Amino acid sequence: MLGKLSKWKSNLTAQELKEEIDLVEIPKHIAIIMDGNGRWAKNRGLPRIAGHREGMKVVRKVVQKANDLGVEVLTLYAFSTENWKRPKTEVDYLMKLPERFLNKELPSLIEENVKVRLMGSIEELPEHTKRAVIKAVKDTENNTGLILNFALNYGSRFELMNAVKEISRQVELGKLKTDDINESILEQHLMTAELRDPDLLIRTSGEIRLSNFMLWQVAYSEFWFTDVLWPDFNESHLEEAIAVYQKRARRYGGV
Repeated sequence: MLGKLSKWKSNLTAQELKEEIDLVEIPKHIAIIMDGNGRWAKNRGLPRIAGHREGMKVVRKVVQKANDLGVEVLTLYAFSTENWKRPKTEVDYLMKLPERFLNKELPSLIEENVKVRLMGSIEELPEHTKRAVIKAVKDTENNTGLILNFALNYGSRFELMNAVKEISRQVELGKLKTDDINESILEQHLMTAELRDPDLLIRTSGEIRLSNFMLWQVAYSEFWFTDVLWPDFNESHLEEAIAVYQKRARRYGGV
């Protein structure tokens, strides 16, 4: 909830964190804004792409941990519609990461029953990126475990605008009446139509903002912010976020 933005510091050991977590109350959908790759690299006198390379390694660890804990959906903000404004060399490198990650990790993801999913506009992606993500989605479509949902070339305002346009077209065609439009109708036209809303939103790097990410879907999510830069994020940080989530009372506007 927006009223609970304070960063939570834990002195617990990794074992104590595990004992703190109630495995029955694991958040079913966790969304992560993976932030801080560039700053991680700058702090070490390295080019920004070095931070992105390290950040990719963290994705594998977090996916495995989430799967082990019983998380049903893990949404990762991989590339926003605004990220195209970055230098071309950085964008080109970022567009290679999904291919590198999936080429290496897809066999393991299939073995672990992970289902890869994509939300975002893939038309603007380079062909090699599109091929990699489409193949991963197809090869894992029958898996029934953790849904690994990559937000790639995704922006929430773009998503909402397209949903409004599609609903308007249905009204024009007489397939829908204006009075029929409600929250459920809008949600059916979002890129997350078949997913539950995130229970927990995590953002790394100390920034406290949503950056055009799932604006509708996180209306009642619990937020957890950490100063840890994404390349330094690990399984214990994920457990810490879940432990904090479980201490909160989700009232959805009630008392």
